[in-house]
Amino acid sequence: MFPKDNLAVTHWVWRSMRKLFLLLSLLLSHAAHLEGKKDNQFIWKPGPWGRCTGDCGPGGVQSRALWCFHFEGWTSHLSNCDENNRPPKERSCFRVCDWHSDLFQWEVSDWHHCVLVPSALGQTKPRTAECVTAQHGLQHRTVHCIQKLNRTMVVNEICEHFAPQPPTEQACLIPCPRDCVVSEFSEWSKCSKGCGKQLQHRTRTAIAPPLYGGSPCPNLTESRACDTPISCPLGEEEYTFSLKVGPWSKCRLPHLKEFNLSGRTVLDFSSDSKERVTFRHQSYKSHHHSKPWDIEIGYQTRQVWCTRSDGKNAMLSLCMQDSFPLTVQSCILPKDCETTEWSPWSSCSKTCRSGSLSPGFRSRSRNVKHVAIGGGRECPELLEKEACIVEGEFLQPCPRYSWRTSEWKECQVSLLLEQQDPHWHATGPVCGGGIQTREVYCAQSTLASTTQRAKEVSRPVEKTLCLGPAPSASQLCNIPCSTDCIVSSWSAWGLCVHENCHDPQGRKGFRMRQRHVLMESTGPAGRCPHLVESVPCEDPMCYRWLASEGICIPDHGKCGLGHRILKAVCQNDQGEDVSGSLCSASPPPEQMACEIPCRMDCVLSEWTEWSSCSHSCSNKNSDGKQTRWRTILALAGEGGKPCPPSQALQEYRSCNDHSCMQLYWETSPWSPCSADTLVTAINETIGWNGEATCGVGIQTRRVFCVKSHVGQVMTKRCPDSTRPETVRPCLLPCKKDCIVTAFSEWTPCPRLCQPGNATIKQSRYRIIIQEAANGGQECPDTLFEERECEDVSLCPIYRWKLQKWSPCFLVPESVRQGIMGTSEACGKGVQTRAVSCISDEIQSAEMTECLKQTNGMPPLVQECTVPCRDDCTFTAWSKFTPCSANCETTRSRRRQLTGKSRKKEKCQDADLYPLVETELCPCDTFVSQPYGNWSDCILPEGRRESQRGLRVQGDSKECGEGVRFRAIACSDKNGRPVDPSYCSSSGYVQEECIIPCPFDCKLSDWSSWGSCSSSCGIGVRIRSKWLKEKPYNGGRPCPKLDLKNQVHEAVPCYSECNQYSWVVEHWSPCKIHNELKSLPCGEGTQSRKIRCVKAAESEGGVVDNSLCNQDEIPRETQSCSLLCPNECVMSQWGPWSRCPQSCDPHTMQRRTRHLLRPSLSSRTCAEDSQVRPCLLNENCFQFQYNLTEWSTCQLSENATCGQGVRTRLLSCVRSDGKSVGVDQCEQHNLEKPQRMSMHCLVKCVVNCQLSGWTAWTECSQTCGRGGQMSRTRFVIMPTQGEGRPCPTELTQQKTCPVTPCYSWVLSNWSACKLEGGDCGEGVQIRSLSCVVHNGSISHWAVHVDNALCGEMPFQVSILKQPCSVPCPGDCHLTEWSEWSTCELTCIDGRSFEAMGRQSRSRTFIIQSFENQDSCPEQVLETRPCTGGKCYHYTWKASLWNNNERTVWCQRSDGINVTGGCSPQARPAAIRQCNPACRKPFSYCTQGGVCGCEKGYTEIMRSNGFLDYCMKVPGSEDKKADVKNLAGKNRPVNSKIHDIFKGWSLQPLDPDGRVKIWVYGVSGGGFLIMIFLVFTSYLVCKKPKLHQSTPPQQKPLTLAYDGDLDM
Repeated sequence: MFPKDNLAVTHWVWRSMRKLFLLLSLLLSHAAHLEGKKDNQFIWKPGPWGRCTGDCGPGGVQSRALWCFHFEGWTSHLSNCDENNRPPKERSCFRVCDWHSDLFQWEVSDWHHCVLVPSALGQTKPRTAECVTAQHGLQHRTVHCIQKLNRTMVVNEICEHFAPQPPTEQACLIPCPRDCVVSEFSEWSKCSKGCGKQLQHRTRTAIAPPLYGGSPCPNLTESRACDTPISCPLGEEEYTFSLKVGPWSKCRLPHLKEFNLSGRTVLDFSSDSKERVTFRHQSYKSHHHSKPWDIEIGYQTRQVWCTRSDGKNAMLSLCMQDSFPLTVQSCILPKDCETTEWSPWSSCSKTCRSGSLSPGFRSRSRNVKHVAIGGGRECPELLEKEACIVEGEFLQPCPRYSWRTSEWKECQVSLLLEQQDPHWHATGPVCGGGIQTREVYCAQSTLASTTQRAKEVSRPVEKTLCLGPAPSASQLCNIPCSTDCIVSSWSAWGLCVHENCHDPQGRKGFRMRQRHVLMESTGPAGRCPHLVESVPCEDPMCYRWLASEGICIPDHGKCGLGHRILKAVCQNDQGEDVSGSLCSASPPPEQMACEIPCRMDCVLSEWTEWSSCSHSCSNKNSDGKQTRWRTILALAGEGGKPCPPSQALQEYRSCNDHSCMQLYWETSPWSPCSADTLVTAINETIGWNGEATCGVGIQTRRVFCVKSHVGQVMTKRCPDSTRPETVRPCLLPCKKDCIVTAFSEWTPCPRLCQPGNATIKQSRYRIIIQEAANGGQECPDTLFEERECEDVSLCPIYRWKLQKWSPCFLVPESVRQGIMGTSEACGKGVQTRAVSCISDEIQSAEMTECLKQTNGMPPLVQECTVPCRDDCTFTAWSKFTPCSANCETTRSRRRQLTGKSRKKEKCQDADLYPLVETELCPCDTFVSQPYGNWSDCILPEGRRESQRGLRVQGDSKECGEGVRFRAIACSDKNGRPVDPSYCSSSGYVQEECIIPCPFDCKLSDWSSWGSCSSSCGIGVRIRSKWLKEKPYNGGRPCPKLDLKNQVHEAVPCYSECNQYSWVVEHWSPCKIHNELKSLPCGEGTQSRKIRCVKAAESEGGVVDNSLCNQDEIPRETQSCSLLCPNECVMSQWGPWSRCPQSCDPHTMQRRTRHLLRPSLSSRTCAEDSQVRPCLLNENCFQFQYNLTEWSTCQLSENATCGQGVRTRLLSCVRSDGKSVGVDQCEQHNLEKPQRMSMHCLVKCVVNCQLSGWTAWTECSQTCGRGGQMSRTRFVIMPTQGEGRPCPTELTQQKTCPVTPCYSWVLSNWSACKLEGGDCGEGVQIRSLSCVVHNGSISHWAVHVDNALCGEMPFQVSILKQPCSVPCPGDCHLTEWSEWSTCELTCIDGRSFEAMGRQSRSRTFIIQSFENQDSCPEQVLETRPCTGGKCYHYTWKASLWNNNERTVWCQRSDGINVTGGCSPQARPAAIRQCNPACRKPFSYCTQGGVCGCEKGYTEIMRSNGFLDYCMKVPGSEDKKADVKNLAGKNRPVNSKIHDIFKGWSLQPLDPDGRVKIWVYGVSGGGFLIMIFLVFTSYLVCKKPKLHQSTPPQQKPLTLAYDGDLDM
């Protein structure tokens, strides 16, 4: 318990502590916050990069979001993260655009080799026994996105924009591992007959290398000691001794130790002493400012010792010979090639920013200061290149180039017309299809930001800078043909009216007739005839009263005088009703007198309409007349009014009394459009891109009045109202200034120096892309400029300056005495010389300059010989003696012995030291023989048309006589090839040849158009062409012909149905039949005349009746009646009322007549009206327009192709199918089709247009046979339509002249030269000689003077190589075996690879077992080959012999080999029973199964194996094997198995063994049988005294049966 005070204090302390704790925790958390920043508790986390946006190419930008994360996972404000570690939010990227697909593509390498798939543990599966044919593997390949232009790699994302990335790996098969395959062993080598221990060997060769992890090759050599060696008597072993030469030591300078003060030489062959005495015999100084570089001459030594045939060394005296090998010789100390330091890197070749990410290149170089000598290290690479990328935002973008074209030039129709007829020449304006050309050039593309400079024209650049196909430079074009208007026929003459009805003046007027345009004119020269004709007339009236009469109404009663009501209407000259106030004359009276006949009066018909005017105009000889008639209907009776005389029944009036001279306005063609000073529009100049517009101008023409058949008359005689306009507005043809490109860059002058003093020019050009037109600025005269290059330096010619050879330097005397024991200064040595590079001006130059211009450097060192006292010495060879002209002669040269040599006997030997050399003289007799095939037939060159840019058919010679060539090979009398100019100036034989000319299909001209197939309405007109000559030799083919070899053209035609019409005169008076009557009345007949006239003719001339429609021929006679005085008289029937357009049969048609005179009797008169239904095609007709199909495309007479017109015709057809005049359809206001003609295009037939032949190419070979030259031509415009096809021969070949080839040839290596030794290290040499041949160096290539091959390549190293000759007893390698046959890797007999392999090998020969440790390794060499075969390997085995046989592998071509066959499939060579025979008394038989020994029988299991051996009772002295082998092998209990097989209780186990219960049942059954037998025996037994023993076979049988039961 605490006291109270203590509790209060404690509470206060607790509260104070809690506040302090809170404050402390706040401070800690703030400190932790600050510390957290330091301890990186907040980290930046960027989001994924967004899409690349911005400009196409590398100027794109992509961005991403950034977050600041606490390490526990929650986000925080960005300020909490360290700003210094902030990842970038934006980065530049390559934005892929669609047009990049032309610049980038995936590049895929070939698949790499197939490798085994690694197992789960990451290790390659070991070779398995389960491999039968192949194993699963993987193969890879590299896939890169590259830029097409320069094949440089870029990021893969660019290509993935267009196509998915191709797979980089795929499954594959690896054949099973195959061991090395070797041949059989050779025979054993023979043992020599001498005594002592000897070896023999045998070898084999490698046929195929180990593949896919197979076992390496076994030993290719076997050695063994010879059988029964004859031991040699002690100390009398037979050995051979050989002088063995060791290798030369390294070249070195003599040491100081080798010279002592007393003059004795102490030899020290150690190499660690650094003190040297330098023998600076000569040094060559380079022009470099470096220390002089000396050629130092030293010496080298070698050992010589005597070796015994068993490999042991012997005393040198045993090998002594007459000539002892040199053991010391002079040499050049090796010095490596010395170069200058690298120059600085050049600037990067790429100095601009391109859309691709391809790098540029930069390079650096170094020069040779001293070449390698004495076998020193050769010079390294002198030039080094590497990729570079210049980065920077301010780099200019790289230029891009695109194809540009000029305007199309004028259309040339004549080109096509000349193709069809080479003799064609222009006789007038041509039109139709043609060919036009344009210039195509490459220029730098302008960027989008420079659109305001679009009018600027880029300068042309090299065409190779533009990618992709160039635009076409030629195309078909069309010059429109002009056609005149087609107009209708004239209308009837109108009434006489004032010229201006609004302002009538005077008494003179005009009558007019019109025609209208049926088809407008086309083309610039198409004209329309005048459409209005007028004739002057008097008393013109613009407005006339037109009165219509009513019926006669009697004034009193029913007959007698009466009156008619007249209804008058004022009409204008167009026949339209107008206000009566306009008619100037007073209107006609409202009624007129008439008379109705009374009962006995004569009755007359009404007047007919006035006939048509007999003439269209009046002249001196004829006036126009019109007539009308009326007839007597009824005779007068007594007291009645009589009938008038016949003259009163006819009336005449004049008509068309105007003159036949018509007046009309004629116009001249419109003038060109010119500027109108009144129009304020500004006439601008148009640019070639067509943006600016042009002003409005005017066109004028002259108008004059023409009188027909007279000519031009005064203007006032023609009506002014119809005067055509003389001025019309037009769009001014825009001025087009000539636009040319800027000049191209000057062709570059060579930067490098030039050989010779030839003048080099540079040129530039510009191209006209818009010709001047309509007064624009003309084109400049200069389109091509040329100038000479300035400051072109001539290349200095560098050559080697050779100093004289130094004296021959021998081994120093002290060394020579110490080693050789002789002090005579003679023998082999070396001599040197200085070689420097100089220019033409004898100035010293860089050694590199000479190395560039020559094949190598002349040797600085050569071997030399100082003759010894015993050597033979000679003078130099003399010159060869001159040759005579005869080819059989020889020439010779001589030399002499000098000094003491003349007295030495050995020097007199002419075989060893010849003093005369003889050779055949060169012969100037040459033999030529043709070589190769004849060339194509080559025609002489045709000229090229420069203005048109195309080859005109008539200009170039494509056929006819030409020449073909055949090369010749020229050789001298000895068969050596020589220059063909010795045999022929051209190197060819030539003969004339003919290229047959193509002959085009020839058709006749078009026949004239036939007549229209229909006389009324629409028909067809036809014209035709027929075949005259067929094409051959590739001529222009014929169009499609019909069976009669004709081609037709059909166009619709239209014949006016009222072109010819029937004209009838009035009926004659009615002739009464019965003349006996007192009154001539009653029934009779009347007749009239009919005639056929041509409606269009003004005079209405009579034509043959057959031209008029015979179906509509009017009747010439008809019955009539003349009524008697007492009869009722009716008027003639009026016209039928019109039926509706629909021809409704429920609608009636009506006609009426009225009573003219009542009858005397009360009999009623006849009916006064009739009705009938409107029946279609009987009394009611419907009409419709009929359109023909479009015609074929019709061209102008001057055109052969191009734009034409297709027409169709319109006719009117009645519903019964009869063609009627178009006016019938027009009266019914039917809708008329709009287009009756349309433009069309006849494809131009264009012959194949070819370019000229290019120049002949260089010969494909520089010399020898088989060289070809070729030239080509190109198709400028392919064949179109039925044009002449392109020839198949676009390339011509010609064999080159056979010039001799001169080549340096290396001889074969000589035998290994040991210089006095028998074996050991030596040298092989070969020589370099010049041979002449015909392109392939064969065995008969002839050696010629070395000067013909030019400069000799100075590689001394290729002429000498070390070699070795094995000594007796040495272990050494054999020569290479022959290459094996080419073998493919195959799976199941099918090739797995395209290339095969062949192998060869070297193995070692052991001559002494003591030396076998020093044997070299055997060597296997493999090379790829073609034309290989698939071989398969199979195991072969001999017959068994005492359970053994021989097993070997054989290749399918019969060769026995080791390796190749599958080890798993190897047959057994020793036969053993399986399972082993472990049963008592059993053994393994020849058949490979277990049998029982003699005296035992086999008890077999159901599966055929031996169960146990059972002793045969009493078989000690008998044969026990009663069963044959077949019985042993057969399962004995198979019958039991068959019996029990169907039971539900199975007597056998699954392994074939009999179950236990079967044995129990069998035993029980056996006991029952014994019991029954025994019982029967007891019952049936006869008592006997004794029992005989059973036969010995019985137990065997029982045992056998028991075996069967069990």
